[in-house]
Amino acid sequence: MKLSNRVVRLVPSATNAMATKAKEMRARGESVISFTTGEPDFDSPGKAFNFAVQAMEKGETHYTPTGGIPRLKKAVAAYYQKHFNLSYDPKEIITGTGAKQLLFEALGCLVDPGDEVILFAPVWVSYFEQIRMFDGMPVVLNTGPRDFLPSPEEFETAITERTVAVMLNNPNNPSGAVYPSSLLKTLTKIALRHNLVIINDEVYERLVYGVSYAPHLLELVPEARENVLNINGVSKSYAMTGWRLGYGLGPEKLVKAMTSMQGHVTSNASSVSQWAAIGALEEADGDVEIMRTVYEARRNLMMEKLSAIPGVDFYRPEGAFYVFVNIKPYLGKSYGGLLLDDDVQFCEAILKEKGVGLVPGSAFMYPGYVRFSYSCSEADITEGLSRFGDFVHGLR
Repeated sequence: MKLSNRVVRLVPSATNAMATKAKEMRARGESVISFTTGEPDFDSPGKAFNFAVQAMEKGETHYTPTGGIPRLKKAVAAYYQKHFNLSYDPKEIITGTGAKQLLFEALGCLVDPGDEVILFAPVWVSYFEQIRMFDGMPVVLNTGPRDFLPSPEEFETAITERTVAVMLNNPNNPSGAVYPSSLLKTLTKIALRHNLVIINDEVYERLVYGVSYAPHLLELVPEARENVLNINGVSKSYAMTGWRLGYGLGPEKLVKAMTSMQGHVTSNASSVSQWAAIGALEEADGDVEIMRTVYEARRNLMMEKLSAIPGVDFYRPEGAFYVFVNIKPYLGKSYGGLLLDDDVQFCEAILKEKGVGLVPGSAFMYPGYVRFSYSCSEADITEGLSRFGDFVHGLR
C-alpha cells in the first residue's frame, strides 16, 4: 500500500507519545507522576452535563447546521461581548470539533503550496505539522532570548511576498508567557501593514495569573478586525477536552470558507457537545474562576519546588498551566551509565528511572527544555518535583 507523502512526513505528537508511555507504565502497576498532559484534571461543569442530558432527552441528537447551533453561536458572541467588548454576528462565528480542527480548517482555507506562515517558538506541536499538510512553509522565529516574547523587528524582517499568515498563541503553550499589550499592539499593526491574517489561538485566555486578563489584540487595534481569526473553545478553561468543542470568530469570508470545508470533513460538531458548551458558556463562568484559582496555587507550588533545586532555570509563567524548564546544563551528562545527549533522551530516562513523565522541548521547536504541566494535584507536584530533583542530582 502506498501512503501519501503528506502523511509519511508527519511527525507524531510528542505530547501524546510521552503521555501514552506514562499510561502504559501505570497500567503495569508502576508508580508514575505524569506532567505530560495538556488536559485539566477537573470534571466538566455541572451545567454542561445538565444541558447535555436535557438535550438528549429532548431528542437533540441529529445533524445541526454545519457551523453550529444558533443558540451556541449566540452564546459565543455574548462571551466575546462580555469579556472583550467585541461584537460578532453569527455569520462571523463557526463551531467545530475542537479548536484543533478549526486551526486545520483555517490553514486549509489560507495556505497554498509554498505559502509561508510565521510561528514563534516555542510553539504548540500541531501548528508546524498542520501547515506542512497543506504544503505550506512554516517560518519559525525564536523567542527565547526575550523571555519567550516575539521580537517585532524579527517578525517584520521575516515577512516575504509568500507570507500569508502569522499564528499567535496567547497565553502560550508551552512557555506560559502572556503577551503584554504594547507587544500585541505592535505585532498586530505589523501584520495589518503587510495584510497578513492573524490566527489568534487564545484557548487559554481565562487561565492567567497576576494580571486581570490576557489582553485581546482587537481591543488594542480594532481596525485589524478583517485580518484576525480568533480560535477558542471550552476544552481548557471549562475542563471539557473530551467534548471536543471549539469555536472561531473572524471575517465572514474566511468563516464561510471554513464552514464549507467543514461540511466535507465532519459536517458539524456533536450536537450533544454543542448543548454542553451552551451550558458552560451561559451558566458556568464561576466554575472557571474556581479552577483558575486552583491552578494559580499549583503554579506557585511548582515554582517554589523548582526554585529549591540548585541549578534549575525556568520561565515563570503568567498563563496556561505549564512551566518550561531549561535542562541544557544537564545534557551531555549520564544517569546510571546512560548518556543524555538531548531533551528526548532526558525525558525517556527520567520516566524510566524515576517514573516522572515530561514533554521534551524539541516537540515545541525548542530543544534543550522540558515542559511540566501543573494540571495535576499538589501531592503529585510535590512528589514529582522531589523525584526530578533526585534525578538531576544523580547526573554525572
